[in-house]
Amino acid sequence: MRVFACKKPTDMRASFDSLYKQTKDVIGADPMSGHMFLFVNKNRTRVKVLYYDGTGFVIIAKRLDKGRFSKLNPYYKRDIILTQAEFSLFFEGATVNKRFIESP
Repeated sequence: MRVFACKKPTDMRASFDSLYKQTKDVIGADPMSGHMFLFVNKNRTRVKVLYYDGTGFVIIAKRLDKGRFSKLNPYYKRDIILTQAEFSLFFEGATVNKRFIESP
């Protein structure tokens, strides 16, 4: 399972249908692929994850009590795809953006 991150800030009022649409239109991936799709709000204090488990869609949401989630580089030319380990760190509030910086 891969974790595709949306580079564009997402309104956290978004639910199944709007996250499904963003997965297709913004990330450019198939929401029913079995992969996870990560969405972060503008302030980086909340995240939602959408994935399809074979029987339906699941949303996982988290709001940090303190601090912010790691910034995802919106200028990174390729897709931002986190490994399971990077996603676990990101979800706990650690910085994981070093791999997503363009080299000069």
